[in-house]
Amino acid sequence: MNPRFQQWQLRVEDAIHNNLPSADTHPAQLYQAIHYALLNGGKRVRPMLAYASGELFGVAPEQIDPAAAAIEMVHAYSLVHDDLPAMDDDELRRGHPTCHKAFDEATAI
Repeated sequence: MNPRFQQWQLRVEDAIHNNLPSADTHPAQLYQAIHYALLNGGKRVRPMLAYASGELFGVAPEQIDPAAAAIEMVHAYSLVHDDLPAMDDDELRRGHPTCHKAFDEATAI
């Protein structure tokens, strides 16, 4: 993989982690499910497009970090909901149990 892409992947991972709520502000199971859904792998293609666009227009990566994290958070949310029994009823996502299987359907929603 291109070193720039790897750098952007690491940036967005840090940005996601830094923008998650602290464990003491949410019920433990919800906090764990949020981390599970967001930090369980993935290529991070959508945030990389944000960084590439920023680079094209001369915007510093630090200024892109919040948007890149938000883009990936929305994408993760869409995958969690797509996996629900009322939708695709998938049991695995990226080689791991889907959020509703690892926790429960109510927590996934």
